[in-house]
Amino acid sequence: MTEDTYVGAIDQGTTGTRFMVFDHGGRPVAAAYERHEQYYPRPGWVEHDPLEIWANTKAVIGDALAEAGIDASALAAVGVANQRETTVAWDARTGEPVHRAIVWQDRRTTDRIEALEAAGRTAAIRETTGLEPDAYFSATKAEWLLDDAGAARRERAAAGEVLLGTIDAWLCWQLTGAHVTDVTNASRTMLFDVHEAAWDDALLAEFGVPRAALPDVRPSSEDAYGTTDPDGFLGAAVPVTAALGDQQAALFGQTCVDAGDAKSTTGTGSFILMHTGTEAVASDHGLLTTIAFQRAGEPVQYALEGSIFVTGAAIEWLEDVGLIAEPAETAALARSVDSTDGVYFVPAFQGLGAPHWDGRARGTIVGLTRGTERAHVARAALEAIAYRTREVVEAMTADAGVDLTALRVDGGAVENDVLCQLQADVLGTEIRRPAVEETTALGAAYAAGLAVGYWDSVDALREHWRLDAAFSPSADAAVDYDRWRAAVERSRDWATE
Repeated sequence: MTEDTYVGAIDQGTTGTRFMVFDHGGRPVAAAYERHEQYYPRPGWVEHDPLEIWANTKAVIGDALAEAGIDASALAAVGVANQRETTVAWDARTGEPVHRAIVWQDRRTTDRIEALEAAGRTAAIRETTGLEPDAYFSATKAEWLLDDAGAARRERAAAGEVLLGTIDAWLCWQLTGAHVTDVTNASRTMLFDVHEAAWDDALLAEFGVPRAALPDVRPSSEDAYGTTDPDGFLGAAVPVTAALGDQQAALFGQTCVDAGDAKSTTGTGSFILMHTGTEAVASDHGLLTTIAFQRAGEPVQYALEGSIFVTGAAIEWLEDVGLIAEPAETAALARSVDSTDGVYFVPAFQGLGAPHWDGRARGTIVGLTRGTERAHVARAALEAIAYRTREVVEAMTADAGVDLTALRVDGGAVENDVLCQLQADVLGTEIRRPAVEETTALGAAYAAGLAVGYWDSVDALREHWRLDAAFSPSADAAVDYDRWRAAVERSRDWATE
């Protein structure tokens, strides 16, 4: 590849869509971002407009290329990273969504999950998929989308006239016309056998999801996804050569490619992944066994994952209710007090994920007194992110049988130095923040570039990783983990619907 070519990455997230362009050194040369609307039609329901997401995707690609003065023909490849589990159904002929996308945070199918548990299906689903049955995953969302319009939609799906997929499949279909997904996204659907790397017939039957409606499953990095239409919005035939769920993309972007490597991404939620190599490690401590990535012609790589539904979103909530003017304000507020003064914040707005898996837990603030100030609440919100991370890391090290010596972190929230220091104090381990914080986009770019030879090897990518800052545990840090866990118990099993 010549030096005047680049790799592009679409990072389609929960709150917005980013496009970034990277050079041979893994350095960002252009970026653009656009937010999209969040819809909350009922308590616990969260939806997105797939057409808005596609329109924003086209807009940010155009804006980033224009900013850098790069023609689309200079893109050697494009990769896609996406919010996982979020599920879309669309008409195969017209391309029109049949319903708004059901977002990963959505809890409308909690009753269905509880019915599965009552029927004794939990262990079998966990063994096949590596997942803890939960409304978080795509299976019950797809089932709901098919049931929403009665038998007619299900019959059309069985005939391949209505297509189902996660956001990567929706974007790849729009970009190339191919109905494809990758192994990492498929592994988040609760319809996929992670050991066989194939759709599972028993689970498709359980949820009434026809195979004809589902995308073909490909390796995460492969020169076979298709190309963009030269007569389309880019005006060039650009190869689309990678797709990964956003958390797996961040793992790859952090070059956590060896067993025992771990990272934590903190955005809307927090997702901690530890690479376990070619072994699918079963969890005894409430974590998920998931696919980390796969390159064409190579074995599937696995990871243990702890999914925390709400972390950065708790900071956004502080802003929504007027306790802070902007998220960055939490750092100064947290520094202004020595402690939370006994206040503990459990941000279970969408239930509790790993390691609890309580879909009926709800957000809780305990320990309030007349002397509580907004600074105490702000510090408690930052501490909550660190405490939730510790819960997951402890489960992870117990499952993997290894001690974590350092944790690589990324995502918008870790720009906050106070949060990074709190995480180091609470976990008792070093926190390492990379110079390129948009590691999700970087991971998608790496996977896309490897597929076309833009980069020669994974080993070459390690040389690109650069440290921005490291945070070591403080000897005098005030950490009361037991009190935090008591607060968690008060948040559990609260919602009745």
